[in-house]
Amino acid sequence: MDKTLPHFKYELEKKEPRLGPGGIARGVSVKEFEASPNLAGVSMHLDPGAIRELHWHANAAEWGYVLEGQMRTTVIDPEGHVSVDIFNPGDVWYFPRGFGHVLQCISNESCHFILIFDNGDFSEDHTFSITDFISSVPADIAAQNLGITEEEVRKLYQGEAYFAQCELPDIRSGLSTARGEISLVSTHRYPLGAQQPITVPGGGLQKVVTQKEFPIAKTITGSIFEIEPGGLREMHWHPNADEWQYYIQGRAEMGVFLAEEQFVKDEFEKGDVGYVPMGAGHYIKNIGSEKLIVLLGFNNGLYEAIDLSSWISGNPKDILKGNFGVGDDIVDQFPKSDQLIIKQKIKSE
Repeated sequence: MDKTLPHFKYELEKKEPRLGPGGIARGVSVKEFEASPNLAGVSMHLDPGAIRELHWHANAAEWGYVLEGQMRTTVIDPEGHVSVDIFNPGDVWYFPRGFGHVLQCISNESCHFILIFDNGDFSEDHTFSITDFISSVPADIAAQNLGITEEEVRKLYQGEAYFAQCELPDIRSGLSTARGEISLVSTHRYPLGAQQPITVPGGGLQKVVTQKEFPIAKTITGSIFEIEPGGLREMHWHPNADEWQYYIQGRAEMGVFLAEEQFVKDEFEKGDVGYVPMGAGHYIKNIGSEKLIVLLGFNNGLYEAIDLSSWISGNPKDILKGNFGVGDDIVDQFPKSDQLIIKQKIKSE
């Protein structure tokens, strides 16, 4: 690969983590991953009961996907409405820029989730935490706001907590809610894992959630791809968005075409992050022995993709023959419809 070309791979789970009471976070922005100017991400773990404290982001909306455990969130909007939701593996949340929220693990086992932000320059410099806010203003102001004395204000956490260990809520206490008692879809919650997928027998499947299904998510679309060993998410591009990837399981090869004979290829494994600029042609191939699972985030509320097979199959044969300089014997083998995921061909003896 030409050394002047960008690298579209970042080994997120090998990064030195941020640690705190009950929590672990690894984040990547354009500062560490120069190829990703428009999207950033965080891999976060919380112990049972632990929280990512009440906070808000000034420069980015947040899209979350639960990998393990059960989560509870609260979020406040500019009208003063507070929403409380419960999330299980496969569920998605979305908080618009500036909305105050908190994340808590409420399962008996630890939680792991991926956060995607619609700004590659997302950083903690633009994240505002409640402990930091209250302890930074004069004590008399904080006391007047909270209805306590200045002496009591000084007993509150001083500085930024970021993570905090809370008591694990009991469903019977009313602090948590059983899954069966909540609506399947709410303002800030969408059950992507329960969605009926687009399937390619023997090849894999895709699930997509856009603002059509999840109206509040106006700036981020999310998708899950599962690709069987040897399968290929065919060559394609996205006209309206950049693509941010988190590799959940398996091994993959991704190639990115940047025009004028510029091509970048990398191999990915569990915990790696990939990126594809808007409009750049690319593919993802499962090169491992187990199913490949990839989480994708796009910085647009609507999903658009143009697959190579769909384009080729829609053109007259004479155009294809002239364009590629070949005859019927080859063109007749080209795809006749959109393929999406191409399963591995069994080699003939």
